[in-house]
Amino acid sequence: MAANSSLRSSSAVSLVLILSTILSSGSSTRTITNYAFSIKEATIKDIKLAFERNQLSSRQLVEFYMEEISRLNELLKGIIEVNPDALLQADAADKERKYKEPCSLPDLHGIPILLKDNIGTKDKLNTTAGSFALLGSVVPRDAGVVAKLRKAGAIILGKASLSEWANFRSLNAPAGFSPRGGQGKNPYVLSATPCGSSSGSAISVAANLVTVSLGTETDGSLLCPASFNSVVGLKPTVGITSRAGVIPVTPRQDTIGPICRTVSDAVYVLDAIAGFDSNDEATRYASYYIPHGGYKQFLNSYGLKGKRLGIVRNPFFQIAEGLGLGQTFENHLQTLRREGAIVVDNLQIANIDVILNFTASGEAVATLAEFKLSLNAYLEELVASPVRSLADIIAFNLKFPDLELIDKIGQEIFLAAQATNGIGANESAALLNLENLAKNGFEKLMKDYKLDALVTPRSDVSPVYAIGGFPAIIVPAGFDSQGVPIGISFGGLKGSEPKLIEIAYGFEQATKIRKPPSFNP
Repeated sequence: MAANSSLRSSSAVSLVLILSTILSSGSSTRTITNYAFSIKEATIKDIKLAFERNQLSSRQLVEFYMEEISRLNELLKGIIEVNPDALLQADAADKERKYKEPCSLPDLHGIPILLKDNIGTKDKLNTTAGSFALLGSVVPRDAGVVAKLRKAGAIILGKASLSEWANFRSLNAPAGFSPRGGQGKNPYVLSATPCGSSSGSAISVAANLVTVSLGTETDGSLLCPASFNSVVGLKPTVGITSRAGVIPVTPRQDTIGPICRTVSDAVYVLDAIAGFDSNDEATRYASYYIPHGGYKQFLNSYGLKGKRLGIVRNPFFQIAEGLGLGQTFENHLQTLRREGAIVVDNLQIANIDVILNFTASGEAVATLAEFKLSLNAYLEELVASPVRSLADIIAFNLKFPDLELIDKIGQEIFLAAQATNGIGANESAALLNLENLAKNGFEKLMKDYKLDALVTPRSDVSPVYAIGGFPAIIVPAGFDSQGVPIGISFGGLKGSEPKLIEIAYGFEQATKIRKPPSFNP
């Protein structure tokens, strides 16, 4: 918290001026001169149609976002770097569009996308996880998901801010803070948490600084920022999307997914990045879950009809009630029923208290050891880097305390990970416990009651999905009494993305709760 207070005090005067400018401008977007098309809240489908009608070019779209970033990012701190080649990519997309039929182009062709700053790009952008320790490092190749995005014709707009090292450095680090990016702000209520670790990806999409974005999740890092920033976060089954070239926490739980303003946009992005990658063995097996024809076919407005949805009130709905949101979610359950879903209420997940306890479940023991092993392997593969091991990063932080705010934030997670020595007896026992908790808890519940999805408020359920590599999607569901957004999450068994997409899209179309941010101080 000390670092957060320092950031606030150092920018107290400018914050008032920035906020005044934003609010006096009337909105965070504009209509392009001489065109009827408005970029604000535009979906991929809207933008593609504007391309086809010559109402918009990729260059105009990128220029617009660059202007918005210049206007808003000093306040929101959602973006660390803008790609100096973004306009060149836009021009190339516009040129290609002139000579090809629109139906022949991929859905993301000419669409700007923002990448969390732990996703590697072999270009002029840095990949640092928000840390100065990796500034200037050179990756050997694009991350697997980035290679797929380029093949789909997407424009890499830049790198999003994040909780440094994907929130795996210190227990004292504020959500959404990194030394390189600063303190990310929630665009709805600036004093509220943006949550993390994919904070900048959610902030930037919510505030219309970019069309769509990519984030990563080990345990809650997609779902939580999506919930707090009124956007859609899609956490795929582990291995559906490649983790190759992404700064790791643990390959057992890490997954890459979209953060977007709508379910349909998230699905378009998932279609572009899902699939086999020879550099990530997990994709070899998980790719069998990917349906023939992709995920777009499951954007069904009537997708809730006949779906069996489980409700675990203890503790998830109790948390919502404690926040004064109990009635909001009871109303949502009525909506689900009205749309044809079968709601199976008052269920329990075996050992839920243990699963939600990072230490008691064994998640902490296993992840610390896996982090050291996987991070060292990532660092050793870099073409160039100021650091080559976790030990080097710890030493860097001590050598440059002002850069990494080591005196205010600390690095106790790093130190605990460094003290591990591979996968020994304790780690093996922890891994077995996690496997049993997933099998006898969530997986058993889903099979016993023949559920299509579990429905919960917010993202508090994330450890349940994390330890088993299960997928989930979160959709805007309302706002608390202070105006802070809250989401509703739908999670399922491995490979159940088609059902989750139908459910989430059906809910979204029946409610349409999302609205642009108000920048409330």
